[in-house]
Amino acid sequence: MTKSKVFCALFILLSVLGLGSASSSAQVAPTAFRNPISLTVGGTVSAFDPDYVQNKLVGIGAYVDLNVFHGLGVEAEGRWQRFHEFYGISQDNYLIGPRYQIHHIWRLSPYVKAVGGFSNMNFGEGIGTGRFTTYAVGGGVDLHVTRRWSVRAFDAEYQYWPDFLGGSLRPYGASAGVSYRVF
Repeated sequence: MTKSKVFCALFILLSVLGLGSASSSAQVAPTAFRNPISLTVGGTVSAFDPDYVQNKLVGIGAYVDLNVFHGLGVEAEGRWQRFHEFYGISQDNYLIGPRYQIHHIWRLSPYVKAVGGFSNMNFGEGIGTGRFTTYAVGGGVDLHVTRRWSVRAFDAEYQYWPDFLGGSLRPYGASAGVSYRVF
């Protein structure tokens, strides 16, 4: 994915966030009547150890959380680790899976997740690329600033690529960002 595509995706994400905030209302439904279904979209910055070279990869990402029943939901995430590359080596992740929000503690919402999908890897300038099955487990904490806006204070993820060129790869890293609750 070129940098222009990444910036285009980021622009679309921020546009959706802006449109959602324009339609927000000031009324709060009583908790007894509130729908347990919610949709949150967010953006992150991340730093990962690619487990391929010693250099850390830095990138941007986007995620969507669909809460379907009181803390149980689905998370979809995309991460483009294109900054701080070492000889053109980069990794992109496209993962989806279950997410469980443990319990609100003050304004904090800790969660755990188990996601899977695929990752693309660029092995360097003119060397080649590959697509690999990826599984990951992780968790983190969201800090609710307002009813709609949250800060993803910390998100850690440990990935496993089982079929990486005759072996396996185990990247890991952390992300932080902001999110907007659409409904």
